[in-house]
Amino acid sequence: MLSVVRVHLPSEIPIVGCEITPYVLLRLPSGVVSTDDVPEAAPTDGYFMRYRIQSDRKVAICSVHPMEQATIQCLGCVKSKLPVAKSYHCSAKCFSDAWQHHRVLHERASSALNENGAEEEELFGRFGSSGSGVLSTTGSGSMSNLGQNPGSNNGPAPLYPSGTDKNSGETWYEVGRTRTYTPTADDIGHVLRFECVAVDSEKKLPVVPPTSIMTSRVIPAPTPTPRRLIQVNGDVLSHLDLDSQTSFGTFSVLSYNILADTYATSDAYSYCPTWALSWTYRRQNLMREIIGYHADIICLQEVQLNHFEDFFAPELDKHGYQALYKKRTTEVYNGAPHAIDGCATFFRRDKFSHVKKYEVEFNKAAQSLTDAIIPATQRRVALGRLLKDNVALIAVLEAKFGNHGTDNPGKRQLLCVANTHVNVHQDLKDVKLWEVQTLLKGLEKIAVSADIPMLVCGDFNSVPGSSPHGLLAMGKVDQLHPDLAIDPLGILRPASKLTHQLPLVSAYSSFARMVGVGYELEHQRRRMDPATNEPLFTNCTRDFTGTVDYIFYTADSLTVESLLELLDEESLRKDTALPSPEWSSDHIALLAEFRCKPRIRRTFFHGMELEEGQTKRILGEAAAAGLG
Repeated sequence: MLSVVRVHLPSEIPIVGCEITPYVLLRLPSGVVSTDDVPEAAPTDGYFMRYRIQSDRKVAICSVHPMEQATIQCLGCVKSKLPVAKSYHCSAKCFSDAWQHHRVLHERASSALNENGAEEEELFGRFGSSGSGVLSTTGSGSMSNLGQNPGSNNGPAPLYPSGTDKNSGETWYEVGRTRTYTPTADDIGHVLRFECVAVDSEKKLPVVPPTSIMTSRVIPAPTPTPRRLIQVNGDVLSHLDLDSQTSFGTFSVLSYNILADTYATSDAYSYCPTWALSWTYRRQNLMREIIGYHADIICLQEVQLNHFEDFFAPELDKHGYQALYKKRTTEVYNGAPHAIDGCATFFRRDKFSHVKKYEVEFNKAAQSLTDAIIPATQRRVALGRLLKDNVALIAVLEAKFGNHGTDNPGKRQLLCVANTHVNVHQDLKDVKLWEVQTLLKGLEKIAVSADIPMLVCGDFNSVPGSSPHGLLAMGKVDQLHPDLAIDPLGILRPASKLTHQLPLVSAYSSFARMVGVGYELEHQRRRMDPATNEPLFTNCTRDFTGTVDYIFYTADSLTVESLLELLDEESLRKDTALPSPEWSSDHIALLAEFRCKPRIRRTFFHGMELEEGQTKRILGEAAAAGLG
């Protein structure tokens, strides 16, 4: 026989607009335990599952036909102080059919001899158990119309008897008959009950009592003010003569540290209400926010492996995204394996196709480094400092939009997207800088092998002005930078090697370079640090407020079109800090819209690197002058 082993609601806190799909563990007639559904259309060995969702929005039911919702109430019963449950009827005919015996209840209720109600129960039972009432008469008792509850006529009678309060004549209100339910505004403040039961497919009757589970009260969806895209007027290369270069191919990139559930504890974020800190709540809120940005590429950090597999990958798949994932390595992680977090990159299938995936494990690089430069007797200590379990996920994508305006329209437009989380303690500045340098050296190798635009996204746990930020943004680290004073293993020496050749620029620095005046521009400038040209903050907790998240891009191949507006710290502080009921991470999302610049074919003339237009002109002049 088919039976229910366990029912679990992934979201005990139901939210308006957030779909609820309970996990139901079934034991099949064969004895196999499975989470697969057994619908009526595909029964297993003569059994299928039937579902129902109810709300504690109480509705009155007929005293004669307990499977029907009441529409009429007998005022005579109310005046006679009879149990209110006996005053309800499903229709005028129902009330009329029962009137002769119903009237007796009124008479006897007023008789002191029947105060205990024993006889009225007997009389009531004579027609209460009947399916259709008794004598059909034209007796006219006093009655009132209850009216229909919203949705009461949306379907046939309940699939099986409801739990009715005998004293009030009210029952739970049925809101759905499927395994999945999405709470509406009518459900706010009410508890939902999910029921499932195995049914005999031939008799269409339950074979066992239903299994039920209840939620907490439905709450409205959070309503933070939507963040807008702000057009950026200008770019770092706008001063170059690009008249002959017709740009093409716009796309948007989102980078967001979503705060893994394993770190979202009440000890760490005691100012956030417990219900808003729970994963069942946060995941729905995060998904609604992420989907609302409509990004073409999504780079998420602190994504737990189980949440990637069970939630983010399947949910974003519904919205047309393909998923890539790299979890942190486990050498120094002592938690449950399923709770290990990592980096997840998603891209829209209609805009990109996957070409290649690279996985960077900084622990492996640390092993190679210590083998090369650390004496054998000191390697254990060195590894204890270097192994931080961090990773980077690098995806090479091919754009599906056309190369309009290029000299070679048939050539593939590739894009390299790096997604990382440099989770290193602030005291280990040498390790943090070394990890960033390791990532950049890997990206340089990709750049050498292919002429490809690059994006470097993530949480670097490095504020503007730090050595990792300087290396990313300037291509080098000042050899007098105070961070370099911390290097007990000698992994940063010589300091002159701390360079890279990628023309990286921080996307949000475009706000500081915007030309012109206006409310929007000034509004965003007030949220930027004029000394660093970076946002005032991307991470806002009670103990720390600052910028640690970035989207860097190669400015020779991409230009910034627009940026997601920054949030105001004062507005976030009304809930103390992040996370909050409105925003479900302690970081804010960053999003930039880019446009690809077509490739510029270059050549050399007597050691000078020239663009294609210059080459034709100079070669023509050289030929006229008799020079080769």
